[in-house]
Amino acid sequence: MSTIHDGANQAAAQHASKSAAAIDRARAQGRAALIGYLPAGYPSVEDSIAAGIALAENGADLIEIGIPYSDPVMDGQVIQAATTEALAKGFHVRQVFDVVRGITSKTDAAVLVMTYWNPVVRMGVDEFSRSLAEAGGAGLITPDLIPDEASEWMAASDKYGLDRVFLVAPSSSPERMKRTVEASRGFVYAVSIMGVTGARTSVSSAAKNVVAAAHAAGAERVCVGLGVSNADHVREIAEYADGVIVGTALVAAIRDGGVDAVAALTKDLSTGLTKEEA
Repeated sequence: MSTIHDGANQAAAQHASKSAAAIDRARAQGRAALIGYLPAGYPSVEDSIAAGIALAENGADLIEIGIPYSDPVMDGQVIQAATTEALAKGFHVRQVFDVVRGITSKTDAAVLVMTYWNPVVRMGVDEFSRSLAEAGGAGLITPDLIPDEASEWMAASDKYGLDRVFLVAPSSSPERMKRTVEASRGFVYAVSIMGVTGARTSVSSAAKNVVAAAHAAGAERVCVGLGVSNADHVREIAEYADGVIVGTALVAAIRDGGVDAVAALTKDLSTGLTKEEA
């Protein structure tokens, strides 16, 4: 009997979501979670670790570490340029685990890897998942993988207790939204616009509708990304979303001012997280 009970406990512990816990901690403090994106290996592996730690120490609750990819479909010019430089300097996919381990060993932030699916398949889904879990990673954000084609990842993420974050967009049908919400663990990534990443002067009005649709489909945590670049954007999204994702502005910060600039921008962005009193 105890063996069955122990097994159930292990399964429950294995499936405890680090991302959900981080978002829930922010929620308990009356605010949205801040999620910061940085590419692994830019401008170096060591710098991306230091920048990730700076994110966590200055207000980020979750951190996305992107795997540089030669043929991105979702990334705008700033992130493309950064990942191209990382690849030119010899970045290898396995080094992403060094970056994740470097951040998780020094901070309490949930660290997810954002990647197109091909690098995971090339390494082997099980091996990639095991290595990510061993590095202390929370899970994967997979922009070009849909739940219908994710059976191998679903099995591996269950096996290693990893979060699986799928994307929804203004174009998602009600059926697609429901399927994606049900397949996700940790949070659902709401794309605020149709197009590539990049800092914009205003946040798309479609974002609020996507979040509402995801919540209506049963999502407990929905985070908004694409086009968020300043504290005003963060403040606007924090009114209706559970988390706010910032990428391009942080990549530009590390490009122009190094780790100190990442720390300063993160601190500024975090001022927009508190929800307004009704």
